[in-house]
Amino acid sequence: MRIMFACILATALGMSIGVSHAAPLPQLNIDKTQTTVSGASSGGYMAVQLHVAYSAIFSKGAGVISGGPFNCADASVLNAIGRCLGRGAIPVDALVSTTKEWAKTGAIDPTSHLANSKVYLFSGAKDSVVPQSTSVDLQSYYQNFLPATNIVFKRDIDAEHAIVTDDFGASCLTKATPFINNCNFDMAGAMLQQLYGALNPRSKIITDASLVEFDQTPFVSGQGMATSGWVYIPQSCTAGAACRVHVALHGCKQNAADVGQAFIRNAGYNRWAEANNIVILYPQTSQKATNSCWDWWGYNDANHAKKSAPQMTAIVAMLTQLSRGTTSTKPAPTPTPSASR
Repeated sequence: MRIMFACILATALGMSIGVSHAAPLPQLNIDKTQTTVSGASSGGYMAVQLHVAYSAIFSKGAGVISGGPFNCADASVLNAIGRCLGRGAIPVDALVSTTKEWAKTGAIDPTSHLANSKVYLFSGAKDSVVPQSTSVDLQSYYQNFLPATNIVFKRDIDAEHAIVTDDFGASCLTKATPFINNCNFDMAGAMLQQLYGALNPRSKIITDASLVEFDQTPFVSGQGMATSGWVYIPQSCTAGAACRVHVALHGCKQNAADVGQAFIRNAGYNRWAEANNIVILYPQTSQKATNSCWDWWGYNDANHAKKSAPQMTAIVAMLTQLSRGTTSTKPAPTPTPSASR
């Protein structure tokens, strides 16, 4: 049996980067009502877990690229490599029932927090790893908790299993490291505008100083997590403006140890963030995690989809740290308009 399953973005050996001298995660002036999350593949499944389990924090919404319903694997590797990857029917109704039961017991937040969420789903029409039927089931799952009109489902691009951009990566039908394809579509922009509404055009330029490597060890030790993560901080946020946070989760074999800064720099988030006072948090798994994946099937913890899951509690702790900055007395600077591609 191929346990590369959940690789969801598995195959390739990547380069590694050093993680010494990482700075502490800064404290910023954050509007905690505006926190959102997105992810690709294993990161997509983790984005759904965070959105549902911690819906009080992520009530603004979530973006999911090549992902499936909450608790799809139900702590079973057989489910993960089977029904969650299109080899068998996903029991959406049963997963909805489990979600409601866990919410009643406090294992996850009350589902009422999802009622006003916005959701953006993306599935490549040529995805050979996570078929579109899985994303269709995710759409059906979400419709039990929020209005169908709050969901955008983009599925008409002939894309393989990858992050999709309009200015970086391999050809659209490529399935290879770093799993970022140029399909002439700005997915990050479409996603962020679904979650936040109309945004300023993305910036033409971002600065290296805005991308900060931070120490993850105060928030988690082991548990499949790397010793450092990354965060993109717009200049306005560094200066004290009120900002919001978006958590961007890489896929399997797509963390910094595997592909360097390819995802962190080129997935498409940062230029939108710079122009719109959005901090982008890039937590990182380690190469000790199975295929460098996020834990969406229980390789690290059987309660992987509940609030007690170590990887999720670590990410929430990072958000808490980011939000500890003092409130600014000066208004956020108006971003300089730039041409949007």
